[in-house]
Amino acid sequence: MADLSINTPREYEPTFGDYVALLKPRVMSLVVFTALVGLIVAPGSLHAVEMFAAILFIALGAGASGALNMWYDADIDAVMRRTAKRPIPSGRVEPGEALAIGLGLSGISVVMLALATNLVAAGLLAFTIFFYAVIYSMWLKRSTPQNIVIGGAAGAFPPMIGWAAVTGDVTLESVLMFALIFMWTPPHFWALALFTKSDYGDAGVPMLTVTHGRDSTRRHILGYTVLLAPVGLGLALTTVGGPITIAAAVVLNGLFLKGAYDIWRRDDAAAEADNYAVEKKFFKLSLYYLFLHFTALLADAALGAVL
Repeated sequence: MADLSINTPREYEPTFGDYVALLKPRVMSLVVFTALVGLIVAPGSLHAVEMFAAILFIALGAGASGALNMWYDADIDAVMRRTAKRPIPSGRVEPGEALAIGLGLSGISVVMLALATNLVAAGLLAFTIFFYAVIYSMWLKRSTPQNIVIGGAAGAFPPMIGWAAVTGDVTLESVLMFALIFMWTPPHFWALALFTKSDYGDAGVPMLTVTHGRDSTRRHILGYTVLLAPVGLGLALTTVGGPITIAAAVVLNGLFLKGAYDIWRRDDAAAEADNYAVEKKFFKLSLYYLFLHFTALLADAALGAVL
């Protein structure tokens, strides 16, 4: 866990960009997008000001989670090449500042979302922050190779929060949006773990590649992708789906299954020979997979409004 001491002289004066980086803006952008989709496709509507407020406070909650995660994980972030340049391990932001920002934004985002929308949405946001900062970061990440599987729930809640902001309820449609992200998360991150080589092992993080090996990880990627496909198709057949979402689900899940199968057929020698080209291609596809699934939901919502 990060050292809370801030008594040593500051060698670097942080900029606004350093504090923004602390909030994990890339992750926040995905949170904002999926929450916005959940909000738009939900039955009913919010005033434009309420909609803006809901998305703003959901984004702040996501940023709070990111800051708390970076505070707690500063020690392992410093070891991993992929994360060594983050604000805390690079010395640009003090650990105590990150903790204060994370806690402050957590309180503000939850209270303001409750005032702007309803207690159900605010409660889901509060649980999401707690789940990511405590259940995942402080417990699962360092204790089990199932860290990504269970911890993936934190990133899956935003569309459910957006839906609840409009409806004040949790229904099948929002559960399936949650399930889509939840089931997508393991193959997405395990593909990354396959080509980041020794990062997780060096940091002592029990990622599946470290505890069970790369062959087992490839099998798990295929297994979870097989389970993911019916979730995507099931969501397309609910009231928020339509012809565009159905077509997207068929094509995207077909491509994802093909990519997972190609990874499953490989071994370390083949992967190293082409510098993990297949794994990197699958990881890139996984980014488009989620974005295009939720874009299709928006397109069907727009089509339904026109018709």
